[in-house]
Amino acid sequence: MIDVRTPIEFGAGHIDGAVNVPVTSLAGSLPYLQLDPARPVVAICLTAHRSIPAVRLLLRRGLDARQLAGGMLAWRAAGLPEARRPAARP
Repeated sequence: MIDVRTPIEFGAGHIDGAVNVPVTSLAGSLPYLQLDPARPVVAICLTAHRSIPAVRLLLRRGLDARQLAGGMLAWRAAGLPEARRPAARP
């Protein structure tokens, strides 16, 4: 799972195990992420708007990419758990 929000947004609450790569840095960070083309990648943002261009980029790079419908707002509304810690750099 790739969280494409800013590091500040990510640090305020994210899905445990997600990697924070802001959408503005995603293209340049892909070589370092070592994503497996055989495994699906889920992009997430706050409202599912920034994840759309992220998914398009990932699809163009040959990855099986999807967005998390509704983003973190939907995740929170469902009462699902969040981790809070500073963003780790890829």
